[in-house]
Amino acid sequence: MSDNYIVSARKYRPQTFDTVVGQEHITTTLKNAIKNQHLAHAYLFCGPRGVGKTTCARILAKTINCESPTADMEACGVCNTCVSFKNNTSFNVFELDAASNNSVDDIRELTNQVRFAPQQGRYKVYIIDEVHMLSAAAFNAFLKTLEEPPPYAIFILATTEKHKILPTILSRCQIFDFKRITTHDIVAHLHSIATKEGMVAQEAALHVIAQKSEGAMRDALSMLDRIASFTNGMLTYSNTMEHLNLLDADFYFRLTDSMLSQDVAGTLLLLDSALEKGFEGDVIINGLAEHFRNLLLCKDARMAKLLDVPNDHRPMYNEKANQAPPSFVLSALNVINDSELNYKTATNKRLHVEMCLIRLCFLLQSVSASHGSAGLTMTGAEDVKKNSSNIGNGLGSTPPTMANGGFQSAVPGPQSVASSPQAVIPSAPPAPEREYAINNVVENVVEEVAPAPQPQPVPAPPPPQMTSTPGANESAPAAPRRAPATSKRLSMDMLGDLDQEVAKAAANQHQEKKVLTREAAEQIFEAFKKKLQSENKSVLHSQFSMMRLEVLPPDEVRLISPSSFTDGYAKDQKTPLIDYYTAETGMIVRITTEIQEDEAIKAAQSITVLSKSEMFEAMANKNPHLAALKDGLGMTIEY
Repeated sequence: MSDNYIVSARKYRPQTFDTVVGQEHITTTLKNAIKNQHLAHAYLFCGPRGVGKTTCARILAKTINCESPTADMEACGVCNTCVSFKNNTSFNVFELDAASNNSVDDIRELTNQVRFAPQQGRYKVYIIDEVHMLSAAAFNAFLKTLEEPPPYAIFILATTEKHKILPTILSRCQIFDFKRITTHDIVAHLHSIATKEGMVAQEAALHVIAQKSEGAMRDALSMLDRIASFTNGMLTYSNTMEHLNLLDADFYFRLTDSMLSQDVAGTLLLLDSALEKGFEGDVIINGLAEHFRNLLLCKDARMAKLLDVPNDHRPMYNEKANQAPPSFVLSALNVINDSELNYKTATNKRLHVEMCLIRLCFLLQSVSASHGSAGLTMTGAEDVKKNSSNIGNGLGSTPPTMANGGFQSAVPGPQSVASSPQAVIPSAPPAPEREYAINNVVENVVEEVAPAPQPQPVPAPPPPQMTSTPGANESAPAAPRRAPATSKRLSMDMLGDLDQEVAKAAANQHQEKKVLTREAAEQIFEAFKKKLQSENKSVLHSQFSMMRLEVLPPDEVRLISPSSFTDGYAKDQKTPLIDYYTAETGMIVRITTEIQEDEAIKAAQSITVLSKSEMFEAMANKNPHLAALKDGLGMTIEY
């Protein structure tokens, strides 16, 4: 009958200490305390939800009042107190929900009951659940009774938030910390219950339920009942994943294969199929992070015990872990972690997840390129950090290009890099001059070692816009020819001499460096001032009109101001002026400032203010008749 149905969490609730799952350190201590008659007057059971706090409190209350306990200190289950406890008719056990009875009046009523001795049995047990919900006044009203109760009274407090309880309460209790139940213990317990209920459950399905419960047995049993009703007692891995709305491991294995092969289109199609099934982007990212963590754990046999996956999936994880380099897995975890942190703030959630997967597709290429760079050494941790940060910013490698309707990398993929470890691929974009020089040296050496049957020349780079220094064009190297993609490997001797050749080529290229002339600098400065005037920036225009220029070849322009006030404007507008010079000349110009005060201004500032007496003396010295007039008239000047 459906009226008599009892959920598994209640039906299979442990009735003895031996049947409690995953809390042996608690049950053993309590049994020894009962055996040795060392019972405390107050206990505090704290820990996560669904791990057996209230269950252990009830078993303890039943066992200490049992009339004939077993030799192992378990309740017999047949005496009058055990039967009354089982039927919820015992007058010695009181359960109080502190979430709804948290006032001083409720605690006062409890303390009044404590005064009366038990009618049957030895102890009166008070179980207060969710005790952290009591108010501060209720806690204070409970202190005296909790510290010195009658010898027959035992208090058992249970809570999931130990930090919210007053220290004065904690100091009066024996504290027992319950731990989360391990996945292995939950799977074993679920298997025994499924057998008793006549269910057919795969181990992988039970493992998924145990993982989803996060160490809470009550949650695991609730999910077991729900999935059993959904599947009519046939629990398989696929229908369990479907009912719990989870992505199975096969999805992440296929996603990893697409990333290792740099198949962006396949990766995005897999993402689309998951989104169509109703999965949120954060669920996909979280599952992908756990998947790569499992791959990382498979890299070392010592970490095998940390791999929390069904036994059927372990061979597949080991196989995929051997295919993915450790640096790729670490960098991928870094990229996924950044994407997970920024997911909530992203406006377009789908695009955010897609960009994360695209970075992961080209992550192996960036990692391989950095490891194959010539003349560069880096530790593993620094390499992973640099690669992951570059990928996260979109700077880790050459961006993909569209070819034949699909994505194609602009640089060799991971297989070509892995098969040619001596290939020179810079991990960061070099300066234009050095990059040009490296291309010349490497391509010339490759042509000497393995000349291609059908070389394809590439046109030389366009000439610079500015006028080069005299004689620069005479020493300019010829346009380089690029080696085909099928050229042979470079020898180690040639790689050893590569730095010397690059230095020589860079020295030759340095001769073509542009030089800024004084005439060009003044013309650009005048144009900049006219631009300020056209933008109605009259104050800036007037201040810049008082400045003059000095040009220090090859690329420095010095602004000389007549005062510190004008120099402040020059420093404020340094960046826009640099951008203006760069746009006009095609070269990066350095702007410096200097103050050279005008002599007239110095002279004006050096004039001393005279008093009236000093002023008359100065006038008298300049015109002696003025003093004679004063003395002849007998005048007295009041200052």
